[in-house]
This record gives sequence, structure tokens and C-alpha cells, in this order.
Amino acid sequence: MKSRARAIRLRRRAAILFCWPVISAAATGSVSAAGCNFELQGEGRVSDIIDNRSFRLEDGREVRLAGVETVTAGAPLAALIGRNVTLRGETDIPDRWGRQSAFVFVDQSDASAQVLLLAEGKALVSGEVADKGCAAELGAAETIARQARRGTWADTRVIKNAESAVDILARIGQFTVVEGKVLSVRQAGATFYVNFGRRWTRDFAVTISRRMMASLGSAGIVAKSLENRRIWIRGWVEQRTGPRIELLRVGQIEVIGEN
Repeated sequence: MKSRARAIRLRRRAAILFCWPVISAAATGSVSAAGCNFELQGEGRVSDIIDNRSFRLEDGREVRLAGVETVTAGAPLAALIGRNVTLRGETDIPDRWGRQSAFVFVDQSDASAQVLLLAEGKALVSGEVADKGCAAELGAAETIARQARRGTWADTRVIKNAESAVDILARIGQFTVVEGKVLSVRQAGATFYVNFGRRWTRDFAVTISRRMMASLGSAGIVAKSLENRRIWIRGWVEQRTGPRIELLRVGQIEVIGEN
């Protein structure tokens, strides 16, 4: 019942922030987003949209939504134009493209734009957030949309089958979620390969650098223990003979089935 009530509140809040032109935060009910309520990194008014997860403020700053990959067609951020936003994050240092990565709170809302997009199925969790509380907040919002088959989750093909290398190859250069049973884990030099098929040069695999092993271990994940388990992996698809996703952060991997 609690999860259902939470889903209803998030849907109402999403409708308010992304569809209605103006409404006070006090009239929207209460949704806790404390998990991603980092240090204040600035405020401003949105002047225009750059792409499906980036926008520009009137003072010229460019902001990228942290923690999500927005995958829906169209312009889900368009309703932010002219709105006042508060930026929160662990740092305000711009990335190499000059964009500030932040969690965005609209008109003093207590729920971030990221949470609302995820709950409506308009985005996917990127797996880049290290903070456990924030990662849990984002994951819970995505689960709401997935269970309700809302937005991008209405398409049953949104999660790719690890056994279908052809389907994954069609996603080259795109952020993708893949599910499958791990056949083997092998090391070659400084790279570990999490294999989902026997044809290692053609089937899908996840690559993990040796320097990532400590981070995985701290999260309770031992690479070799993934064998015969079903996992979700999310990330950008590359082609290195067969399709590959490189594991750069612990949040990209989720064990969903035991041995």
C-alpha cells in the first residue's frame, strides 16, 4: 500500500511540474527526495533546452541532469523553460563540455526533476551515482514506472536479452539495459570479461578493468561469483568484435537472480 500511495504522489507531482505552467510547491503534497538532497550549488531560471537532459539558465550556465539518462522521444524538459530551479550536487565543477551536473528542484519542490522523470518512465537510472541514499531514491522511482509499464517501460523490449547479440549491436552508441545469465567470468591482462555466451568474440560481454575490482568488492560483489547468476547491466553499448558494455561504476550492475 505504501508503494502504491508513493506512486500516486509522484505521478501527481510529475503532472504538476512538467505539464502545468505555474503552481506553488505547497499545493503539491509531500514527496521525500532527501536521498539526493545534496549541497546547494546554485539557483536560476531556465531559458532554453539544449537536449533531452540538459538546459541553459538565463545567466548562461549549462546544466545537465545528474543520475539519469533521458531516453524518451520529444522534449520532456520543455516545460522547464521559464521556471525557477535550485541546483544541488556534490560539486559545481563543470564537466569537459562546460555543463554543471546537478539534481534539479523546480520551484522549490522537494522532489527532484530526476525522480519525477523516472517515475513517469521518461528516463532511466544511469548508475553513475555513488551515494547510496540517492541511488536508492532514483532506483525506487524507476521501479514505480517499470512495475506500472509506464513511459519507456510500456515497451517490453526496453530491456535487451543478453543472448541476442544482434539486438544489442543495434544499440551501438546508446544507453541500454541488458538482462541475462552470466556464463563465465574470465581475466585477460588487466580486464575481466563477464561473458553471456560461449562465442567470446561475437556474444555480448561486460568488461571490467582491474582497478574497478576494489569498488565492486566494497559493494559486496565478487566478479567470479557472478557466474550462473542473472544480472542487469546498464551502460553505453560499444562494439569490440562483439557488443560490449564497460562497467565504470558499481551502480551499473544489479544481481537479480541467485546461483
